[in-house]
Amino acid sequence: MATDIEDAAHPVDAAAVMRLLGHRPRLLALGEPTHGEDALLDLRNGLFRQLVEQQGYRTIAIESDCVMALVVDDYVTSGEGTLDEVMEHGFSHGLGASAANRELVRWARAYNDGRPTSEQVRFAGFDGPLEITGAASPRQALTALHGYLAARVKADLLPCAQETLDRLLGADDQWTRPAAMRDPSRSVGQSAEAKELRLLADDLVALLDAQTPHLITATSREAWDRACLYGRTATGLLRYHFWMADTSSARMERLIGLRDSMMAHNLLAVAERTPTLVYAHNSHLQRDMSTTRMWDQPLLEWWSAGALVHARMGKEYAFLATALGTIRHQGVGTPAPDTVEGILYALPEDCRVVAAPRLAAALGDTPPAVRVSPWFGYAPLDPARLAGSDGVVFVKDVLRRGTCPDGGLEEAAARGEEPGGGDVHRA
Repeated sequence: MATDIEDAAHPVDAAAVMRLLGHRPRLLALGEPTHGEDALLDLRNGLFRQLVEQQGYRTIAIESDCVMALVVDDYVTSGEGTLDEVMEHGFSHGLGASAANRELVRWARAYNDGRPTSEQVRFAGFDGPLEITGAASPRQALTALHGYLAARVKADLLPCAQETLDRLLGADDQWTRPAAMRDPSRSVGQSAEAKELRLLADDLVALLDAQTPHLITATSREAWDRACLYGRTATGLLRYHFWMADTSSARMERLIGLRDSMMAHNLLAVAERTPTLVYAHNSHLQRDMSTTRMWDQPLLEWWSAGALVHARMGKEYAFLATALGTIRHQGVGTPAPDTVEGILYALPEDCRVVAAPRLAAALGDTPPAVRVSPWFGYAPLDPARLAGSDGVVFVKDVLRRGTCPDGGLEEAAARGEEPGGGDVHRA
């Protein structure tokens, strides 16, 4: 078995990934089993650079706020702003503090400099304006959508004036109360004003759709795409806030599912525009149903963004899961030899990519043991889910200051744990 797996393992580079997949998928996803390790992000950077330069991928999407990421996209495509400003204002979840993310943005700007628009690499966030502690006010997205339409369609076609939106929205801090995440009574999502806003947002999105030919001609496809993003975000946030006020036992499971649904629609939109690379937690990208435990909740199940996208795109969606051997600075030591990670750990190289079907065949009919991580922040690879991925990227040892020599790794500037502290991603 060891020989079969070693023969199927290859260096992590674009050529090996394309041979493994057999074609260039429209949307190629690389997962991570933990957050906050720049060693993994440096490996991502090296692979994504190759895929852009050699395979023609033109958008890089990460697990960050889709609206905030517009700041990054403007910078990498036109040089608008400074790198420091972009890292401060263009990322959510603390991702702007990452040295590897900074290097990715710096590289994208340098790559685009002097290139025609059609050859530039774009940047996107595909998460909603959401944290595990709450959700943003819908003001920014609603106001931007309304402003785009108000400047270009007949006034009597608009469902309301901006002043009406302002009155119904009220103060932003009532939308962002952290206590509302655990206490539905603190949410304004089912107030009379919020319900009216949901109807108005729906009418604005319908108007945007109905006026598509005129709007693209009057502005550009790029401007219309952004208006669509504002529309998806506004309706998604209002829906999310509505269910934050729900008191049923399905509340948290519904909220998690809504988040990944927003992610999926954002990914479908960017992949429609250009061939896209995406990076996020394995649990958001896998084809199988995802599970997690939060606080005192029972096991929660939901369909991940990857599962939703795969249902729409079929073979045009590909997913590589990442698994790790050790993260010793987080207390994750050498994996047991009877686990998938333990079997891969016996390979002599630091970083390898293995075709998931060949790995599953080499493992035989008796599945390996399921690894249990002593640290909640690392989600081990479930051997039963190998069939749900196209390949496995295995990193033998994750170190604070880098790990895989093939990735050109730099000093890490980890951003810390998943917001909320009590979450467990299960890949």
